[in-house]
Amino acid sequence: MALFRKSAESANQEFEALELARSAAIADASSPQHVGDFVGVEFADENRVASYLFESFLPGYKGWRWCVTVAKVDNESEPTVCDVVALPGPESLIAPDWIPYVERIQPGDVGAGDVVPSNPGDSRLVPGFAALPQDEDLDRVQLFEYGLTRPRVMSIEGRDQASKRWYEGDRGPNTPIAQQAPKHCSSCGFFLPIAGSLRAAFGVCANAISPEDARVVSLDHGCGAHSEATI
Repeated sequence: MALFRKSAESANQEFEALELARSAAIADASSPQHVGDFVGVEFADENRVASYLFESFLPGYKGWRWCVTVAKVDNESEPTVCDVVALPGPESLIAPDWIPYVERIQPGDVGAGDVVPSNPGDSRLVPGFAALPQDEDLDRVQLFEYGLTRPRVMSIEGRDQASKRWYEGDRGPNTPIAQQAPKHCSSCGFFLPIAGSLRAAFGVCANAISPEDARVVSLDHGCGAHSEATI
């Protein structure tokens, strides 16, 4: 359906609905002061439908336009107003796209007393009975029949996201402190491997004088407080 614009004079001559459209815009705006000059008209559906555009002076809607859609069944019929809306213009002030809260929250945003509602469809989680046997203390039959563990556990996708985030973060191998360390965490006596499928790549530092104490580190991370470091 092609759209094209015409001048106010030609639009009024061919469709004869300019004043009708203006009146409809004023009625919707509740005040003539909120409707400005005629901007243009767009025709569609073989010139049976026309959208008249007027400047909008609504408070808080800078650059917006009134759009009044008018239709005619045929050349002899009277035009009828179909719809009146306010639309953003090319230089209008519009609100930014709405982003769901689960996408807006960033690390560090959650503080004391804050509660983030859980997402039932979170792809990072799966029902507890679907847990990998090597990641839980109970086998699948016990998990399903007795429900003796958490309702949901991390899915493979969730584990992949976490491991990538950790490995590429400040406790991975590509940080200055790790690249200048005498040895890797994997050979340090203060390195505590974590349980589950991520055991082969990550652990927790338990060295009180290390900057990574109580944090998850990769096996190939490191610092100057290695248990076997020598002068």
